[in-house]
Order: sequence, then C-alpha cells, then structure tokens
Amino acid sequence: QLQASGGGLVQAGGSLRLSCAASGRTLGTYTVGWFRQAPGKEREFVAAISWRGERTYYAESVKGRFTISRDNAKNTVYLQMNSLKPEDTAVYDCAAPLIGTSASRGTYWGQGTLVTVSS
Repeated sequence: QLQASGGGLVQAGGSLRLSCAASGRTLGTYTVGWFRQAPGKEREFVAAISWRGERTYYAESVKGRFTISRDNAKNTVYLQMNSLKPEDTAVYDCAAPLIGTSASRGTYWGQGTLVTVSS
C-alpha cells in the first residue's frame, strides 16, 4: 500500500529524491515519515511531515541536507536528499501513520528503496 522509490547509486555530494506513493488509502490525514536502515545497524528515523505539511521533523544527522515534502493531491510524500555522504547509505523506507516521529503497531511500511553513496 506504500511504495517507496527513487533510490540508487550516487557519488558523495550528489542528490537523490525519494518518493512514497500510497495506493488503496489516502495519506492526506497522516503524519508520514522516512526511516533508514544501514547494514548491521538498527532502523533510524530520518524525517517526518504532518498531514498538512506545516510541521516537519528531521534527525540531526540530516538537518540542512534533506527536505521532506508532500503533495496530498498526488497522495505522495517526497524526500529530497542533497549533499549525500557515504554514511547515508541505507535502505530507506516510508511509513504512515506515525505518532509524532514514531511508528506504532498501526503503521504501514513500504518495501524500501536502496540508497548507496560512494566516496
């Protein structure tokens, strides 16, 4: 029901835009977030956006480099990632709804999209 896409291989300093599209349900009333999991590490919060887009939240490690946005008419949430670093390499996944910046038992997840940043 959530489809994350847009990952790929990029050099350090480059940019990617991830998309999270919903099918079968509307994202319009949900806080939606992005999480990532690097090999051998726990999943971590990256960014979230409130349902009207007036509030955004970011992990300290991505502040100033990543921007989350949404287009409720297209039922899609985006993550623009700039100035990518090798340590940003991970599988990125979108999730909704969130409670604040946390997932819960009622949260739906996408299938993930791999972002690889080469040095």
